Amino acid sequence: MAHYFEERPQAVSRPGAVMLVLPDLHLRLETDSGVFSPGRVDPGTRILLESVPPPPAEGDLLDLGCGYGPVALTMATRAPGATVWAVDVNRRSLELCGRNAAAAALDKVRPVHADEVPPQVRFKAIWSNPPIRIGKAALHEMLGRWLSRLTPDGCAYLVVQKHLGSDSLQRWLGEQGWPTSRVASRSAYRILKVEAGRKREA
Repeated sequence: MAHYFEERPQAVSRPGAVMLVLPDLHLRLETDSGVFSPGRVDPGTRILLESVPPPPAEGDLLDLGCGYGPVALTMATRAPGATVWAVDVNRRSLELCGRNAAAAALDKVRPVHADEVPPQVRFKAIWSNPPIRIGKAALHEMLGRWLSRLTPDGCAYLVVQKHLGSDSLQRWLGEQGWPTSRVASRSAYRILKVEAGRKREA
């Protein structure tokens, strides 16, 4: 998992599958080595999906750091009228996400590299289990880039482990002009709600 945030993982392919079971959906997801949490749906991801309110029914939504797609596919299931941009830098993850969306007949999921999202697209909601281990500077740059693309009434939900800096991240986001609150806490994970603020692009 050390290299899941590389564009082209060097790990030898070892295909597998996991089950995503939530009260409102039950999906089999293809996985592989070289992507985030290939052996199971990550606990933080599960807590995020069990804690957040339904996404906006239409418009553009973003799964930031999509991996093989559990968040993107959940967003698309809960908001079938919306377009879900599944963004990652890992090409293997994007391929898996695309195959998983096709298998679930979720044709409004768009797995794309982070540099391939059209610049004019703005998001009504962002859900993310962000890659904390890329380092603080890279994490801040990534969040700044995408939070600035929220619509004026949009918000983001992030899941972050307490021991990996959820409280300091919450403070930093507020200092940058994005009102941020903790809306859930479970098993050492925090769900942060981030509202569009003064950092929003014109």
